[in-house]
Amino acid sequence: MTLLGASPALADASGARLTELREDIDAILEDPALEGAVSGVVVVDTATGEELYSRDGGEQLLPASNMKLFTAAAALEVLGADHSFGTEVAAESAPGRRGEVQDLYLVGRGDPTLSAEDLDAMAAEVAASGVRTVKGDLYADDTWFDSERLVDDWWPEDEPYAYSAQISALTVAHGERFDTGVTEVSVAPAAEGEPADVDLGAAEGYAELDNRAVTGAAGSANTLVIDRPVGTNTIAVTGSLPADAAPVTALRTVDEPAALAGHLFEEALESNGVTVKGDVGLGGVPDDWQNAEVLADHTSAELSEILVPLMKFSNNGHAEMLVKSIGQETAGAGTWDAGLAGVEDALSGLGVDTAGLVPNDGSGLSRGNLVTADTVVDLLGQAGTAPWEETWSASLPVAGESDPFVGGTLANRMRGTAAEGVVEAKTGTMSGVSALSGYVPGPEGELAFSIVNNGHSGPAPLAVQDAIAVRLAEYAGHQAPEGTRTMRGPVQGSGELECSWVQAC
Repeated sequence: MTLLGASPALADASGARLTELREDIDAILEDPALEGAVSGVVVVDTATGEELYSRDGGEQLLPASNMKLFTAAAALEVLGADHSFGTEVAAESAPGRRGEVQDLYLVGRGDPTLSAEDLDAMAAEVAASGVRTVKGDLYADDTWFDSERLVDDWWPEDEPYAYSAQISALTVAHGERFDTGVTEVSVAPAAEGEPADVDLGAAEGYAELDNRAVTGAAGSANTLVIDRPVGTNTIAVTGSLPADAAPVTALRTVDEPAALAGHLFEEALESNGVTVKGDVGLGGVPDDWQNAEVLADHTSAELSEILVPLMKFSNNGHAEMLVKSIGQETAGAGTWDAGLAGVEDALSGLGVDTAGLVPNDGSGLSRGNLVTADTVVDLLGQAGTAPWEETWSASLPVAGESDPFVGGTLANRMRGTAAEGVVEAKTGTMSGVSALSGYVPGPEGELAFSIVNNGHSGPAPLAVQDAIAVRLAEYAGHQAPEGTRTMRGPVQGSGELECSWVQAC
């Protein structure tokens, strides 16, 4: 980035620069994209706490994924940046001379990053302990959390999609972004007129397949649909895929993620020479096992690392697992009720005025959540002075940074402007709701800002948010690369969902 020369203090309320900033933000907010919408916009100088701009800052609005700011801060307060999550494999006793145990339990305790590779490593440990045969059953134990899988007001039509996966204390994460409770479905064309070829990925042998998709003529329309009908564990594939089309892949959720984990663990045991003679099911370790034998275990990365995929890619499953983990930590109950109460208590202890906050989940997918821009900026200010501030800051998406693990949901926004590589902020987008809140560091100090838009009828007003953020970067002492036109007006916005939810960033 290129910095301007010396500039007056950020909060010089009597200065012409501040007057011009306020006028510019007012003008940006006149954009037609916001017709009929309500926008809470607040900008604060973090060094002094002085409010530089405010419009409807006290209006309670839906936050979308800006809710994750509150969840992440509370998790850092309650659990700590160095917190890790464990998974164990337990039997009632060590294997006998024949290498037999009766029943085996795969016990989850809320790890949002547990992978198939981790399961395989634990299966190898079980084999190394001397186990050759499980005479009884293999149980997936997810009782660390309750059995409520979805928040009461999440839309049923969202259930097939990764951003609305079921929440469980035992779930297998997919890929480097650690999407939980999903499988990657691949569909490839066959010969014209033949059924399309479908691979259910990790869920092969676990989920049912209803394949009605056909291979169309080369050059024909692609009408492929990959669904999981509500209330089923069936992947339904319909429509037509042209014979000359490339394979199509999509993440789709499964019913009962813990049961999928059990299925994958059985396969891992078999590949490591351990035979399960009984069934695979759900169940908790019996209460009368006084001294269960731990045959294998796995410890996750620390929360400081886990927050990166959570915040950069707006991972809903991770946020909800953190809420229930907070509930376990504060009240001994892995429930949304206990967790959300723990979130509010932690925020209050941090010094945040939570009067304007109404939480109904941890991710922002619920339309029962309410925040004010004032509350968001208050949180940003308090988090900026917390002992875990560096971890917090590193988790936020950075404008215009092409590396997805840096830029996240802002990787393709504000490039070639004064905000590129400067603005650190959390996005949030769903139908009729959009938000951008974070920080603008500068040579003369730092700004905290929150923009929460509700009620727009068209695409998310990303251009409006970006224009404000760029203007703040300019005010803070940054400038665009030479030859680049300053962006203060609208640019093309898009989408009704977070770009990461639709694999667009």
